[in-house]
Amino acid sequence: MSGFGNMPPYGENTGSTPSSSGNESFRNSSSAASDSSPTSGSTGMTTAMFRDRASAERAYDSLHRRGYTKDDVNLMMSDETRKTHFGEGTADTDLGDKAMEGAGVGSAIGGTVGAVVAAIAAIGTSVALPGLGLVVAPFAMRTAIEKARQVSTGWVAVRNSNHFGIAGYHAMLALPEGMIGFAMTNAGPLVAPTFSKDKLLGTNPIAVAIPAGEEPPFVLDMATTTAAYGKLEILQRKNQPTPTGWVQDATGLPDTDAHAVRKGGALLPLGGDREHGSHKGYGLGAWVDIFSGVLAGANYGPWVPPFATAGFMDSAQKLVGSGTGHFVGAMRVDAFRPAEEFATHMDNWIRTFRKAEPVPGQTAVLVPGDPERLLEAQRRAEGIPLLPAVADGLRQLGERFGVAWPEKS
Repeated sequence: MSGFGNMPPYGENTGSTPSSSGNESFRNSSSAASDSSPTSGSTGMTTAMFRDRASAERAYDSLHRRGYTKDDVNLMMSDETRKTHFGEGTADTDLGDKAMEGAGVGSAIGGTVGAVVAAIAAIGTSVALPGLGLVVAPFAMRTAIEKARQVSTGWVAVRNSNHFGIAGYHAMLALPEGMIGFAMTNAGPLVAPTFSKDKLLGTNPIAVAIPAGEEPPFVLDMATTTAAYGKLEILQRKNQPTPTGWVQDATGLPDTDAHAVRKGGALLPLGGDREHGSHKGYGLGAWVDIFSGVLAGANYGPWVPPFATAGFMDSAQKLVGSGTGHFVGAMRVDAFRPAEEFATHMDNWIRTFRKAEPVPGQTAVLVPGDPERLLEAQRRAEGIPLLPAVADGLRQLGERFGVAWPEKS
């Protein structure tokens, strides 16, 4: 697995439908979207993020020159759009390009983002070509889904990848197949385990997506820390402190400085401290790290490459694995009980929880996935608010890639 040229064609090991050729022109696609259409299906050009078609074409061509196929670029853009809709903001707008530069991605990719190198009926281990986890993780998820079609369940561990975006996005890829999807990833060390001053874990998110019938699906996507690092970045831009229980300072004492991690402190596991159950958040983060790192053959613990360097470390540095690791899976519902029966009871479960009487000051009890759906609907109707620092970063990034900044209407 030393180079791009000896990798199998995309989808060869899984029977999945190949994506577009790496040499295909985005601009000349016969199914490209019109200016007024956000997308035109899985083979069309995503234009929703841009003021006009010309801006979209310039962005596509820039990524195409780096070896990404049209479907891969659509995936990356739609994921980032979903991320913004979900309220995580656009704090790291320049890191996508840094990731590609750090990976040495070029036209030699030819559409292949990874290969399954070890497999039995329901389990596979995938080695990613150094590149965006936003492309690698869906490849792994499609492999897991195909295995689940054949033997009811499929699991894939990934190594040599980098930041993969939203865990929930990848888990949700199983929903159109009527399957339950799982996704998790380890990340660069920003988190101190309970009783530790040292940063040994990442925010290490876990996601599960469960289909229902008439109700929207249950989608849980959570960091195993009290707060994701992106929320610290938002507070930093606003010059606001953190709530108690989010961070500790360099000496291990509780802190509310949004810059504490950069000053030698650490994020805290879910729970914040031992009295509020941080050992449970620590345990969840450790589980993700072991599955995504130790089991996959990726780096783990303090050796996971930091996101700020696009997921890759100096090759001279002593590491314990390959890149960042992910672990994804899919399960067929009908392997356990009839799918329609399951869907009926999932609807009943969701409705029962939504009908619970809320505590004073709250209007409703929500089910995982509800906050994101509500916020996405609001963002689609009202637009996406951007902090000035984020807008400036996007404007500068657009200038680098020839993407025009939208004029106010």
